[in-house]
Amino acid sequence: MPHDHHDHLSPSGHPYRADDDHPLTYWQQMEIAVRELLIEKGVTTAAEVNSQVAAMDARSPADGAAVVARAWTDPAFKARLLDDAGAASREMGFDIGALQLIAVENTDQVHNVIVCTLCSCYPRNLLGLSPDWYKSRAYRSRVVREPRKVLAEFGLAVPDDVTVRVHDSTADKRYIVLPARPLGTESLDETALAALVTRDSMIGTGLPRQRV
Repeated sequence: MPHDHHDHLSPSGHPYRADDDHPLTYWQQMEIAVRELLIEKGVTTAAEVNSQVAAMDARSPADGAAVVARAWTDPAFKARLLDDAGAASREMGFDIGALQLIAVENTDQVHNVIVCTLCSCYPRNLLGLSPDWYKSRAYRSRVVREPRKVLAEFGLAVPDDVTVRVHDSTADKRYIVLPARPLGTESLDETALAALVTRDSMIGTGLPRQRV
């Protein structure tokens, strides 16, 4: 379920993918109309719009990993992150915007996983673009009904004595998982710790890398 597989190869030898050309949806047409109207009225410019799109596309899970590493090494920051993840992230210079960002902590008793059952709301401000599987109907519908089975398909077996909590994101509320710090990393600094934090560990479908 987590990954798409293609059994057919194109003449070039690459996996075949069907063309995704299709008419614009109502919302795509609305976005174009509003954007062009704002530019026409002088509220913004095409360059400003392109700049904001480029800035959003440049965001990556490395931003979220830096926040997690700070929480692992600074108890006071961790407390602020769990109290108000948006404000704590802004302390580190990350633009969270007007969204309510909530950090949920994995412990020995609880494992958290994030989903958006209605569409694909995702903490892009810290994690960058969402993976394709996060937006799939299969993930969105199944992880709330059978989370342990879905996590097992990602290679993550959650012990029976650990509670799995599924958090449903909304248009104005997003979640990020604060994974448990790997054992044996006491001597690592924030930079080294951040390298252990994976995108999936901040969604809840994976764990941080172990120190080699």
